[in-house]
Amino acid sequence: MIRAAIASLCLTGPAAACETALILAMDVSNSVDVGEYRLQIDGLALALQDPEISEILVRDRVALSVIQWSGIDKQAVSLDWEQMLSPLHVANFAQRVRGLERAFVLSDTAPAEAMRFALNHFRTAPDCTRRVIDVSGDGTPNAGGDTGPERIRAQRMGVTINGLAIEGLGIAITNFYRRSVITLDGFVMTARGHRDYARAIRAKILREISRVTG
Repeated sequence: MIRAAIASLCLTGPAAACETALILAMDVSNSVDVGEYRLQIDGLALALQDPEISEILVRDRVALSVIQWSGIDKQAVSLDWEQMLSPLHVANFAQRVRGLERAFVLSDTAPAEAMRFALNHFRTAPDCTRRVIDVSGDGTPNAGGDTGPERIRAQRMGVTINGLAIEGLGIAITNFYRRSVITLDGFVMTARGHRDYARAIRAKILREISRVTG
């Protein structure tokens, strides 16, 4: 019986550990037109399929979820939690990202409510060592509450919030994300327009899942 138990354990192996639970929170407010939305989802799908990123996702059993957000009452889970246990998992998830329909149109920009929604979404996340929210957007708030309490809440929960600012001219959005959105252990990256989003989101995800926060 002892030999059979040992053999069973060897065949089963240890439970797959999850290094990071990562929420990809995409701004789909009124400032994002049809073409820019397509650039975002195509860019995200390409980033996930990048060989270096895909390898880390599988190695670390990273759990992914995609949220779309805009106005005060406009947040939706577009893709629920899924652990990346094989290259096929990653490829299938990326394909589902590419096929996502836009959740909201003609709506405001309310990042505080998006942050709150994302933090609540961790209630159903797999048990992972790290929890990270990747917030991307092309505007500053024109609706909703103050982001400050949500930043504090995230820090108390041990959740890292990072930002990807999609700029037109200047760095106003980058400064807003740095000042008002990211946690103390978070960072901001800047995309120079939506056409630069694919490059920026690849670099951002790679940095997030590589456990670099500074």
